[in-house]
Amino acid sequence: MACLRLVLGDQLSRELSALRDLAEGDIVFMCEVADEANYVRHHQRKIAFLFSAMRHFAGDLRGRGVTVDYVTLDDEANTGSFTDELKRAVARHGPTSVVVTEPGEWRVLQMMKDWRETLDVEVEIRPDDRFLCDHGTFDAWAEGRKELRMEYFYREMRRRTGFLMEGDEPVEGKWNFDHQNREPLKARITPPERPTYAVDATTRDVLDLVRSRFGNHFGTLDDFDYPVTRRQALHYLRWFLNEAMPEFGTYQDAMRQGSPLLFHSHISALINCGLLDPREVCDRAEDVYREGNAPINAVEGFIRQIIGWREFIRGVYWREMPDYAASNALDARRKLPDFFWTGDTELNCLRQSIAEVRASAYNHHIQRLMVIGNFCLLAGFDPAEVQEWYLTVYHDAYEWVEMPNVVGMILYADGGLFASKPYAASANYIDKMSDYCGHCVYSPKTKTGEGACPFNLLYWDFIARNRARLKGNPRLNRTYATLDRMNEDKVATARREARAFLDGLVATGDY
Repeated sequence: MACLRLVLGDQLSRELSALRDLAEGDIVFMCEVADEANYVRHHQRKIAFLFSAMRHFAGDLRGRGVTVDYVTLDDEANTGSFTDELKRAVARHGPTSVVVTEPGEWRVLQMMKDWRETLDVEVEIRPDDRFLCDHGTFDAWAEGRKELRMEYFYREMRRRTGFLMEGDEPVEGKWNFDHQNREPLKARITPPERPTYAVDATTRDVLDLVRSRFGNHFGTLDDFDYPVTRRQALHYLRWFLNEAMPEFGTYQDAMRQGSPLLFHSHISALINCGLLDPREVCDRAEDVYREGNAPINAVEGFIRQIIGWREFIRGVYWREMPDYAASNALDARRKLPDFFWTGDTELNCLRQSIAEVRASAYNHHIQRLMVIGNFCLLAGFDPAEVQEWYLTVYHDAYEWVEMPNVVGMILYADGGLFASKPYAASANYIDKMSDYCGHCVYSPKTKTGEGACPFNLLYWDFIARNRARLKGNPRLNRTYATLDRMNEDKVATARREARAFLDGLVATGDY
């Protein structure tokens, strides 16, 4: 009798554990369901990317002789839910068992566990071993630690994987070269021209479907040119390693108006959906270093994001759920303003970043953390609303990666579980790392009064209003010492102007 093997939209890997022992007569089941497209109002481009990648992956399996049962969103019989579609598939095929790979989200895992009770067939949930650190290994590492620090986890992952190691020591004698990765982009530096990918008939059908069903969601589908197949993903990776990797490290924190990608790989969505495997990406990146075609600061920083940060964040998510979602250690309650959806703001750094994510469903990590995220932290926006926004707008966002980044790294809402201090910054940081401020009505040099950048006002308001919660943090000792030396009237003015700015933000909740 046949085995039914369910593949989710972020599991588009031939090496998926659910497919590893695929036998003749087994059936691969895939479905596009409205519940998953709508549980937050995902960016149109994210939905289109995943549906197209899913359909191409199904076609690839069929080309290798695999029987695939694929239910499209516009199938008239589509019930719109994973559970009901799986029940229909079981009724169609009468399998001896259903095999799945564990999902990336807590709510979906609970759904899968329920299938064991509601389906009249055995359900086997296999580990997702595309990740380099399983749950047990992460939990063992984290056990007994008062604070979780990615740097120490990363070093252990270097030892475990052997990436960029010479025996027991890191190559070139250091674990981390991040101090070489913080240069602003010089005007004479021009990023390389990036490859694009033509829309084929499959993707064209998906784009038409998304326009008709999700045209009122955030974002646009204009000029869709992102990789949607394994072959295209590998080509994109090769381009990055050969053309952009050499300068990636030095300028990875830089921002330039009109150049959203710079030297970034832009492959996070391809890894997170399964078209690229993190091991192969790191293997190929290390080869570039070993062959002398990219410097250590670029390759180490890139590999750290994958085997360090990506694996660490996943470990935190599964260890801390389900309560982690409700974290709000700073008691932030302000509603997210409408301009996060429209981009209609005089703050040029935010206007640029929101316009870019609206067009492409992507920002690089400094825009996410130090522009958009920093503003959310300083303004005191509700963590639940910020989480939903990040999950909605980015095409690489799934709850396992989005939630800890927002809750722990961006908003310090978990009270410092893994971030040693809040990533709060005034306008000076954005001015140093970008050309945004030169095109803005506000001045990063003006602290209060007419033309003062709201980031300056909000920074000191954030520090002052959170004194009781944060003053004991040793990494903020100098900050609070500075606050205590500041003229009381100056602090009061900054706080009064900060409140006036925040009270002037429109938050209708209509978007």
